[in-house]
Amino acid sequence: MIRSSEELRELSSKFSFPVVLKAQVPVGGRKKAGGITIAQNQNDVEAGVKSLLGMMIRGCIARKILLEEYLNIEREAYLGVSIDTSKGTPLILTSSEGGVDIEEIARIHPEKVVAKTVDIASGLSEDIAAELARRVELEDIPLKKVVDTVKRLYEIFLKYDALLVEANPLVMTTNRRLCAVGVAMTIDDDALHRYPDIACSDEVRIEDEIERDARKEDIAYVRLDGEVGIVASGAGLALATVDLVKEYGGDPANFLDTGGQITQQRIRACMEIVLTNKRVRGLVINMYGGINPMVEAARGVASFVREKQLRMPVVVKVRGNQEEEAWRILEEAGVTVVKSIRTEIAIQTLMELMRK
Repeated sequence: MIRSSEELRELSSKFSFPVVLKAQVPVGGRKKAGGITIAQNQNDVEAGVKSLLGMMIRGCIARKILLEEYLNIEREAYLGVSIDTSKGTPLILTSSEGGVDIEEIARIHPEKVVAKTVDIASGLSEDIAAELARRVELEDIPLKKVVDTVKRLYEIFLKYDALLVEANPLVMTTNRRLCAVGVAMTIDDDALHRYPDIACSDEVRIEDEIERDARKEDIAYVRLDGEVGIVASGAGLALATVDLVKEYGGDPANFLDTGGQITQQRIRACMEIVLTNKRVRGLVINMYGGINPMVEAARGVASFVREKQLRMPVVVKVRGNQEEEAWRILEEAGVTVVKSIRTEIAIQTLMELMRK
């Protein structure tokens, strides 16, 4: 692993050419984005490290580079373990073709992708592992080696509470070696505390500064590319609000679920997070209160609007517990209130205010 040109110089006597340089970012499609290069000599590798370090790849900055042995590849295949969400079971996928366009291959040639669910209680049987191993069609590799690779990938999937573990591509080299050339694993965030050997800080995992700040406040926030800020009480309500903003001609700036108990401080923190994004030109707050008192949410919104002297359009749709008192507090603060149960009306109102 290379983190700087200085580290490269310290390692230069320990490898032979050619080598492959891979930018380390937690997203796919690195090769198409120019994040993987081949170096034939020392000058190439120095230039490669210099160009890859700091490269932006699909929103992520490459801060590390993996320097690997160059392989002469004869055949590529795909092997992955994920979850069949409809059945709640592990799902193993294999394909006789692998590489950067595996998703496109699965779409155009579904017959080339084989999927098998695994009973979580009884585990991966030898028969299923052997059937999947045959479907990768690496005939010049002993079947037992491919079967062992299928089983090892499944064991890693279970061990780390993974959502996805994949070898793409799984290759046969010209000298008949079996190698997992590209390997990726996605782990359930809620399981990270169980695995300190692979866990890393939010500063490393989360590139977006606003998303990092939101995580510190335990606020579920994802930055998007638009200018309509969204605060909603519940993940489903937030997703529906994002969709409706798009439906009515807007461009959402974020997903945000207030989560947990709603207090004045919580709502203020959510608004602060959303408005940290300087692209935001309008804000819709969409809340429903069952147990949570909406009057507390209204006080949080009203105090924030007054204190920050907001000039951008802010539309609040609030229903549920103590809604009438909440409406009164918001209206006294000069906030546009939508009393309908329909989120569409709140979005249409905000779009009209933003156009003005």
